[in-house]
Amino acid sequence: MVKLGILGGGQLAQMTAQAAISLGVDIVIFERKPDSPASRLTHFNVVGEWDDREALNTFIEMCDVITLENEFVDASVLKQIEEANVPMYPSSATLAKVQDKLIQKRTMREARIPVPDFVGVASPDDVLKAGEKFGYPMVMKARRDGYDGYGNYTINAVDEIATAWTQLGGDDGRELLVEKFVPFERELAVMVLRGRDGEIRTYPVVETIQKDHICHVVRAPAPVPSDSVEITKQIATRAVTAIDGVGVFGVELFKLMDGTIMYNEIAPRPHNSGHYTIEACVTSQFENHIHAILGWALGATSLVTQSAVMVNLLGERRGETDMTGIRHALRVSGAHVHIYGKRDVRPGRKMGHITVTGESLETLEQRAHEAAELVTL
Repeated sequence: MVKLGILGGGQLAQMTAQAAISLGVDIVIFERKPDSPASRLTHFNVVGEWDDREALNTFIEMCDVITLENEFVDASVLKQIEEANVPMYPSSATLAKVQDKLIQKRTMREARIPVPDFVGVASPDDVLKAGEKFGYPMVMKARRDGYDGYGNYTINAVDEIATAWTQLGGDDGRELLVEKFVPFERELAVMVLRGRDGEIRTYPVVETIQKDHICHVVRAPAPVPSDSVEITKQIATRAVTAIDGVGVFGVELFKLMDGTIMYNEIAPRPHNSGHYTIEACVTSQFENHIHAILGWALGATSLVTQSAVMVNLLGERRGETDMTGIRHALRVSGAHVHIYGKRDVRPGRKMGHITVTGESLETLEQRAHEAAELVTL
């Protein structure tokens, strides 16, 4: 049997493992801590720091192909895997182009992909100069390891620069960048699938609704004109091609007030905005990611339902996970409940999601929220 290694053991690895089991593919999990959600689905586990050479070698020897569930693994680790002649997707070269958001934006700009104006900053004075150029508000971001709003700060005025700089770790040497604020009408996303041979398929364009900078609701398909859909897909496929990506990639974009579509960011892996594909599409993003990195035929990406809405289940407190209410949520018509198996809850932490499929987006969203409110994690 093929052994697919995954760097990381969280919910994305868990859902990838679930898809792999159905395909007869064994999973090997390499995570920094034991008892990760994905590790409970396989006998093949390595625990240790990703840059621990001995642990990494053990992991490599167990795998036929390796992928990752997040972009926090340093590209140098992927390079070591490639040097051991084990196929790695996405590649170290791909990750190197997206891991640092400043390099990512430069890569996209060089590919003539529309991006917000941006600049790297090395001091509060650089931020002040950026404010003079871009105006306020503007967005400061950590160049690496930011997710779900962690690592972002919207600066509304000059007197907020010092606070933003300190909060994002500038005083401690963390590398930062500043982007011009984009007044958008909607936030869009699309999962792009690219095979080893360069074949590309796209999933439906969706609208994402954020809550405290964390993806909270996904509406599929996005309620936007067909020309916006096509432009969004074109930009997204160009972005994945620009980084020579293999596998599934989540591309986030803005739809501006004048209808212009602008690139925001890319995730080199399955993405939260694609979870709805498990129930709503012919082939889920997780199964198709496996198809792509193993060099198998890509599955169909079309919807099998008219519409779908996904709502994230976010932590509201600190403490142990409480499963109360799941049985009640399952009574909501059409609700599919996914719990990630994380032992501890934190405010804003993604603990699971609920997807409802059917016809009317408005009705589906009401049902999804109704089910989500019944679950207290």
